[in-house]
Amino acid sequence: MEGKYCRSCKKKIVNDRGSVTFKCPQCGKQEFVRCSSCRTNAVKYVCPECNFMGPN
Repeated sequence: MEGKYCRSCKKKIVNDRGSVTFKCPQCGKQEFVRCSSCRTNAVKYVCPECNFMGPN
């Protein structure tokens, strides 16, 4: 799978102005990509490294 995909819904991120990429707030080891839709709807995501669950 090439490109970036939303961690929550698995949608490929292409020209999504509200999408973000960030490191896990707890461990900093995993990178998350979130689409604007999942961010707006506060869809949960889990870090596979430390089991951090967001958004809080």
